[in-house]
Amino acid sequence: MTPSGIPSVDTPALLIDLDIVRRNLQQMQKNADNFGVALRPHIKTHKIPELAHLQMRLGAAGITVAKVSEAEVMAQGGLKDIFIANQVVSENKLNRLADLKKKVDISVGLDSPVAAEKLSAIFAASGLTMEYLIEINSGLNRCGVLPGRDAVELYRAIHALPALRFKGIFTHAGQVYGAGSLAEVMEISRHESKIMFETAEALEEAGTLVQIISIGSTPTMKVWQGYEGINEIRPGNYIFHDAIQLSLGVATLEECALSIVASVISRPARERAVIDGGSKAFSSDRGAHGKEMSSGFGIVLGKKATLVRLSEEHGIISLDPDEHLEIGDRVRIIPNHACAAVNLFDRAYGISNGEIVEEFNIAARGKSQ
Repeated sequence: MTPSGIPSVDTPALLIDLDIVRRNLQQMQKNADNFGVALRPHIKTHKIPELAHLQMRLGAAGITVAKVSEAEVMAQGGLKDIFIANQVVSENKLNRLADLKKKVDISVGLDSPVAAEKLSAIFAASGLTMEYLIEINSGLNRCGVLPGRDAVELYRAIHALPALRFKGIFTHAGQVYGAGSLAEVMEISRHESKIMFETAEALEEAGTLVQIISIGSTPTMKVWQGYEGINEIRPGNYIFHDAIQLSLGVATLEECALSIVASVISRPARERAVIDGGSKAFSSDRGAHGKEMSSGFGIVLGKKATLVRLSEEHGIISLDPDEHLEIGDRVRIIPNHACAAVNLFDRAYGISNGEIVEEFNIAARGKSQ
């Protein structure tokens, strides 16, 4: 340990407070259990098989990934129940998906007949069956069909394709990251559940069983009070939290498990210090979906300071002129966006009671294919 109480590790470095992680995971699992729903956490936040296994040991039903390459890493790491909450359309990825299906229980998202036909062709040729969930656009206006009639029409257009089996519907109300108040977060959470329940009803009226109705983001799940028919939730960021979650009012500083430790390499002015971590450590993310952070590029712990500017390898901190921060000192900073920050590092250091107790290889880091 350094005199400041920050672990002695070369900087910039990614720290994971494992005591906070366990509390965060236990709380979300408790919420899922209380409402009688399956928890299928999104691992794009941490990208570490060991942490995915911890989520499973605490009660998760399976995991969610964004990419085929993430699924491959998690499968290699021993995870057996994986949902790819994304569209997979290229022949290369579809062939890799077929290979994965031979090893683990895997399902995928769909939002168009074109994607469904590509998926069907590869799996029929492989002699395999792929389970799919139809993606519903609940307001983010990214992927997904509109709820209700459009979802029914898509199901009718693709349900007879060979080698595919309809499993349910899923959505991600990511527009919540632009919410201006906790009340707005709560309204988006309610809306997300409502349209998914109504869409499931429409599909069942059309003659099909909807096995899974899956929703979730960390903000909407932190305020969620359950909803009829919803039986799966997929938050991801909750394992760590970050400055964005704090800005939305759904997490506290005591719930933030991820930080970046950096060293002061220059103090060129009383009001300015420079650290050895820039955009390649923190990312240049200042918010999501239209909301810009007021805290700069992260929360500097224990100092009257703001990380106001990033170069690739330098972070510029604006200081209270009387703040004691000298060359060689270390600071810990909660990043704005934990998911983006994790993806910038090869390894992370797990700490407990302020001491490093474990080193993690971020095995799915950079897996964007």
